[in-house]
Amino acid sequence: MALKNNSRRNFIKQAATTAAGFYIVPRHVLGRGYRAPSDKLNIAGIGAGGKAEVNLPYAWNNGAENIVALCDVDDRMAVKARTQWPKAPYYKDFRDLLDKEHKNIDAVMVTIPDHMHGVAALAAMQMGKHVYCEKPLTHDIYEARILTKAAEKYRVVTQMGNQGSSGDDTRNIETWIQGGVIGDVHTVHVWTNRPTWPQGIPTPTGKFAIPRELDWNLWLGTAPFRNFNPTYLPATWRGWSDFGTGSLGDMGCHFIDVPYRALKLRYPMSVSCSVGSVYSGFFNEEVYTDSYPPSSVTYIKFPAREAMPPVELAWYDGGIKPRRPDELLPDEPMGEWDGGMIFEGTKGKLMAGLFGRNPTLLPTRLMKESQLPPSKFPFVDRSTEGHQTQWTNACKQGYGAYTSSSFDKSGPLAETVLMGNLAVRSYNYQEKNSKGDISYPGRKELLWDGENQRITNFEPANQFVRRQYRGNYSLNL
Repeated sequence: MALKNNSRRNFIKQAATTAAGFYIVPRHVLGRGYRAPSDKLNIAGIGAGGKAEVNLPYAWNNGAENIVALCDVDDRMAVKARTQWPKAPYYKDFRDLLDKEHKNIDAVMVTIPDHMHGVAALAAMQMGKHVYCEKPLTHDIYEARILTKAAEKYRVVTQMGNQGSSGDDTRNIETWIQGGVIGDVHTVHVWTNRPTWPQGIPTPTGKFAIPRELDWNLWLGTAPFRNFNPTYLPATWRGWSDFGTGSLGDMGCHFIDVPYRALKLRYPMSVSCSVGSVYSGFFNEEVYTDSYPPSSVTYIKFPAREAMPPVELAWYDGGIKPRRPDELLPDEPMGEWDGGMIFEGTKGKLMAGLFGRNPTLLPTRLMKESQLPPSKFPFVDRSTEGHQTQWTNACKQGYGAYTSSSFDKSGPLAETVLMGNLAVRSYNYQEKNSKGDISYPGRKELLWDGENQRITNFEPANQFVRRQYRGNYSLNL
């Protein structure tokens, strides 16, 4: 394909002038049979409903690009997209789409349940397609590492769908933290109102007819087989460990991305947690490992890096929040309705909402009294370049073009987020001694070897690093 032609790319870099973030080259310069980088990008959607109803239109950008193929295992979810782009061929199996349409597509948007992200994104990259993949990038820690390596190996432009990473508030916080406005940060608190779907519940039972529009086997994909139940659809799959990644997966890549960038974090060194319990009677605790708990608190520790000291990041979900800072006045809100974050440094505190929105020094009067450094990042007109269009523009420029959440950045972030789930899923792991007494060794601090992706002090936890796929799906570079 023309977009992958190295000699063409080298020529463009020598002959083109840069405008609006990508190269503008007259078609007659490139000659017949070549696609100018300023021409439309041909995009396929793996996943046509749900979040795709946001991602595809933004990428399409009122016709600036082409949506040339669609895929969804559930025809009901694809109605809106198929109506908007009626000429785009439609498939149920992403493998069929890639096999039959690979000559017609330049880039792929992956917007399907978490347990299928890894195999779909990798398959597209192996065909040389640029990839936009929804957060949390993957279901497993191992999968995130593979996608990070694949983006470099196959030299494709990538973006994870945590749109706040392209926002100005994130960039301001990064500038202020690294500029020493609140001194050396040692603790970060991050919280969310999620889950806003059922969690901490038993596996549903009963027999239900599979809707004729749904290919249940394809929907299950890599996950172990189970009978269809309407409880899992259309979005409540997030609360089930075989399919989703719970509150952390849903919102962690949005919230934790901000301190991850500002504090130059990489692999953590340990993780621990506590989780909410469900009781069916007096002292009768029910542990539903098929579903994530109704609430949790997770502590992730990071070592010193560059000139920054060690830091602990505390994550709270299910309605749990950190202690209210003394610096906040009684009537001042803490964070926003859907969550927030607080940085604690040796010289002060900084509070913000989702995506780092409305960053505020504490006490809040300091926002008027302090001279804050301007953002170290260049101004970008967000009305013309959002998170998705940033990716499409970069695809036209080719491998190496900047995106806010390329897999070399979002892959390690996703690994860190998923470390929290490893701790949560290990928490209720049971062992019995010779007397039959039950202990919960998962309820301790788990030590992490990031380079080798292993918990070093509790072997059973490593089953949550990489799962076994059902069927003929694979994740081989």
